[in-house]
Amino acid sequence: MDSCNGLLLCRCWKSTDGKMIDYVVCNPATEKWVVVPATNWSSKLWAIRLGFDPAVSSHFHVFEFVDAFVLDAADRRRHIKVVGVYSSKAGVWTHESTGNHLVDICIFSPSVFFGGVMYLSSYNDLVIALDMEGKCKVIRTPAPRDGCGAYDISQSQGRLYLANHGDSEVSIWALDDSSTGNWTLKNKVSHLQLFEKEYLSMHDYNVIIHPEDNGIIVLCTQLHIGGQSLTKVLSYNVDSREQHFMTDLGWYCRIPYLSYVPLFSESLADAH
Repeated sequence: MDSCNGLLLCRCWKSTDGKMIDYVVCNPATEKWVVVPATNWSSKLWAIRLGFDPAVSSHFHVFEFVDAFVLDAADRRRHIKVVGVYSSKAGVWTHESTGNHLVDICIFSPSVFFGGVMYLSSYNDLVIALDMEGKCKVIRTPAPRDGCGAYDISQSQGRLYLANHGDSEVSIWALDDSSTGNWTLKNKVSHLQLFEKEYLSMHDYNVIIHPEDNGIIVLCTQLHIGGQSLTKVLSYNVDSREQHFMTDLGWYCRIPYLSYVPLFSESLADAH
């Protein structure tokens, strides 16, 4: 379901009851894991996120985003009405209404957790910021998105970055202050620079800003007749303006693509 700073969030269906689930947060590097109890809505939800910062605490938070139609079958709107937050330290779920905020995210909306805040890319040209109590704030993006879908957001060098896909280029923005919602344009990269001629036929792509330098990781997908898809991973250095092919993920790879860096410290509290 999600990955955050070396931990994975999984959803496991119970063998005794195919409609019941539990969440499991695990560290693959140490083979430690923790079971998180599900809520009454968990089996109906797909937008779930994990928040964890080993530099701050060995405890984690799980975020559930409850659609309006899950609460009321007659309400067919897909925007989020309630955010559930599980604290591994407290061992309980709390729930907070999104109030008057129109929180409209999709299953695969990019998300970033740092500084005790969960940021999610939303439709309607917004970034959603949630604290660890589930209180919601909206941040207006610096420019309307060209096309459909949500923005790509990443954390790099202690700041939130946003990539806006244009018709012929990608613009990279950094959030200066979440309280004011001010953004600074950091770079613009043309599609020709980013993909070179060999990959200009790619139909869809996602941008990840490297967490420690001015590099860009690009996941580009080409659709073929019959519904087959081929995904390639490229890197682009903003300083040198050099593009490199990294790897081919092969056929039938599907989103979401989760960033994962192994965490070898024993920093998962109450793990088995």
